[in-house]
Amino acid sequence: MRKLVYFVGMSLDGYIAGPGDDISFYPVGDDMWDWVKAQYPETLPTHIRPHIGLAVDAPNQKFDTLVMGRGTYDPALSIGVTSPYAHMRQYVVSSSLGPVDGPQVEVVASDPVGLVRRLKHENGMDIWLAGGGKLAAQLLGEIDELVIKSYPVVAGTGTEAFAGEFNPTSFAPTKRIEFGNGTQVTWLARA
Repeated sequence: MRKLVYFVGMSLDGYIAGPGDDISFYPVGDDMWDWVKAQYPETLPTHIRPHIGLAVDAPNQKFDTLVMGRGTYDPALSIGVTSPYAHMRQYVVSSSLGPVDGPQVEVVASDPVGLVRRLKHENGMDIWLAGGGKLAAQLLGEIDELVIKSYPVVAGTGTEAFAGEFNPTSFAPTKRIEFGNGTQVTWLARA
C-alpha cells in the first residue's frame, strides 16, 4: 500500500509559511537546491523547472500523486497556472473552489480522509501531502511519514504546519541530514 508523506518545509517555530503565504524568508542554499532536484524533483512545480536548471520532464523519484489544500494551490492559480505539478496527479481539497481547467487536477470538495484512503489502495508511488496546515491536521491520522525541512529561522506567525485540534501523535525519527546553512531534513515514521 502507498504511504501518505507530509513533505514540508517549516520554521523552527512550526510555521510552513509566513503572513500572506510568504516562504521567501526560508534560507535555501545551493547544496539543498541540488539535493531537492536530485532526490525530490517532483516537488518542484513544472512551470519553474526551466528557471532552476531542472528538465521539465525530470522523472519523479518518490511521488506520483499530490494532495494539497486551496492555499497551496492558489499561488499558481493567481498567475494563470492551473496545473502547477503537471508531472503528477493533483488533488486540491477545497469546498470553495469550483472545477479548474487544468490537466491532472481534480478538485475534491469534501472528505479528504476518504480520498487519501482510496489513493493509498491504488498502484503507484507514494502520495505527497503538500499542505496546508488545516488539511494536514485533518489528515493527521492518515500520515505515514513526515519529511520535514527545518529551516534555521523563527517566523513568529503565519500558517501552522498542523492547524487543528490538540491531537498528540507520535512519530519516530529514522534519518536526518544537514546542509551548509544549518537547514536540516528529518524523516519520521508513524510510531
